[in-house]
Amino acid sequence: MGLFSNQFANVVEWEEYRDDLLFWKWTNREIKKDSRLILKPGQDAIFLYNGAVEGIFTESGSYTIDSEIIPFLSTLKGFKFGFNSGLRAEVLFVNTKEFTCNWGTGSPVRLQAPGLPGGLPVRSNGKFSFKIGDYNVLIEKIAGVKAMYAVDDVRDRIKGILDGLLMKWITQVGGDVFNLMANATEISKGIKEDLDMELYGIGLTMTDFRISEFTYPENITKRADQAAEYTMVGDMNRFQQVKMVDAMTSPSTKTGNATTDMAGAMMGMQMGMMMANQMVNGMQNNTQPVSGQPAGPNAGGAPKFCPNCGSPTNGANFCGNCGHKLS
Repeated sequence: MGLFSNQFANVVEWEEYRDDLLFWKWTNREIKKDSRLILKPGQDAIFLYNGAVEGIFTESGSYTIDSEIIPFLSTLKGFKFGFNSGLRAEVLFVNTKEFTCNWGTGSPVRLQAPGLPGGLPVRSNGKFSFKIGDYNVLIEKIAGVKAMYAVDDVRDRIKGILDGLLMKWITQVGGDVFNLMANATEISKGIKEDLDMELYGIGLTMTDFRISEFTYPENITKRADQAAEYTMVGDMNRFQQVKMVDAMTSPSTKTGNATTDMAGAMMGMQMGMMMANQMVNGMQNNTQPVSGQPAGPNAGGAPKFCPNCGSPTNGANFCGNCGHKLS
């Protein structure tokens, strides 16, 4: 019987393919004569013999083991075979695509902020992308002891250090902690470099890292919104008026009880009338002549017509017709 018996010929391929796997190992089986290697697009096949890389196939297609694969391996590193049995080797199928994952902080990152002794708790989320970069390192560090490796394994590895890197680069870049998105690009760049160094140690490379948003506690966000409202309104009296209107129109003020809602509506009407009166008084105060400015025609209280002869006064202190004193 020759090197490869035509009995029990098999197919060497990535069985039960999963899109979330970085690699899958075809192992612990003999490669027989007339067996075939099937390589699909987006896959590389690495032949391993006694733990060493003997050949890497990158072109998709179907290859005959004894006529196409074995001669190729033999010319690489003096690959030698016996002639009494099939070849027992391992084939590592590698997913060559770029993987993209969502990320989010596991717990709030507390940043130093003025007026907040305990720090400002901030959360963040976004996306990162990676791919396999070095087959030899991947085999040495991971594939040598694992039959497969999934995207979740990489995500867990990154998740363990991401919160610390986020705090590191936010602090290092600096800027307003209440507007971190202004520096998101620079923060992302620093984190990507650190994560690339981390993944390099297992044969992977980080191709992209992005921050989608920073989120703050709800009460902090509300205070920021109130400050923005105050800035837009301009003064405290008008700010209070806006808040009164919001309170009257907010659905959360309705209880479902007719009596309570009616009382609330009446109170709202009263508050609205009070607000209207305040606005009218403010407008009247704004139209009063300022001290030191010339008075208008009737500002001194002089009558429009002379009470003595009935002639128009035109705002004068004495009647131009009879000379009567008007004020």
